[in-house]
Amino acid sequence: MSLGDDNDGFGSSGMGGSGQTRTRLPEGGTGDPYAPARRPRGSRSLIGAVGVVVLLIAAIAFANRGDGEAGTDNTSASSNTPGKQAPTAATGVRPVTGKNGTIPTGFARDEQGAQSAASNYAIPLGSAYMFDTARRHEIVDAVYAPDIAAARQGALDKVYADKGFLTRIGLQEDGKAPNGLTFISRVIPVGSKIESFDGDRATVAVWYSSLFGLAGEGSQNPVSESWYTTTYQLRWVGGDWKVTDFEQKDGPVPVGRDQTASSAEEMADAVDQFGGFTYAR
Repeated sequence: MSLGDDNDGFGSSGMGGSGQTRTRLPEGGTGDPYAPARRPRGSRSLIGAVGVVVLLIAAIAFANRGDGEAGTDNTSASSNTPGKQAPTAATGVRPVTGKNGTIPTGFARDEQGAQSAASNYAIPLGSAYMFDTARRHEIVDAVYAPDIAAARQGALDKVYADKGFLTRIGLQEDGKAPNGLTFISRVIPVGSKIESFDGDRATVAVWYSSLFGLAGEGSQNPVSESWYTTTYQLRWVGGDWKVTDFEQKDGPVPVGRDQTASSAEEMADAVDQFGGFTYAR
């Protein structure tokens, strides 16, 4: 299947998700990374379900608590302290005003707007569409500052046209998946924070999970999950936030749960049935 088979989903690392991760192999010694899911133990499932219910009840009670304390502001969109966690509850402030193709635009000129822009830009910059020349050019023109985009286009063209790179991740020389396989590259933002902000420049760190690989029977590069934090340098240009540079690092990586990898068919079906998000935060 072609790159477009990943629905409207954008995803993976800023440079196409070529980072290597460990893959949990199923039990049974088959060596097949796509094995039928194992049913959880009854006692563990019961304990987990009870725990979730307790946490949910506590969360609802906390959310509905009306203590009426003076000076408490629960609607602030951001924090004035760089690096301090900002609330993610609805603020009443519209986060975006328009779109450039499928990419949101028109972010507010404040900390919330900068975080929204960085989270949204992380999705297309790590998507399967970056492996298609025309779509890649559209993405770069949409998210990068005009004086940066032209130079970045040339550098990215070299990376995504490199035959050795494409072969290592299991794609054909034209950047498409082999017949019978579906290429998946998606970024799922988990959170963001302001590192610095001065009105027309912002530094925003986005923590996200990445799905990357080829789904389908016989895949030599099965879909795996990775975790990254990418820090974006943003500049206010032409009434919107635009990327000028970024830096990616691994993690933070959570501890894996006791789950067995799904079969190749289940993973391919999930990609077809669950469209990826084009907006975050």
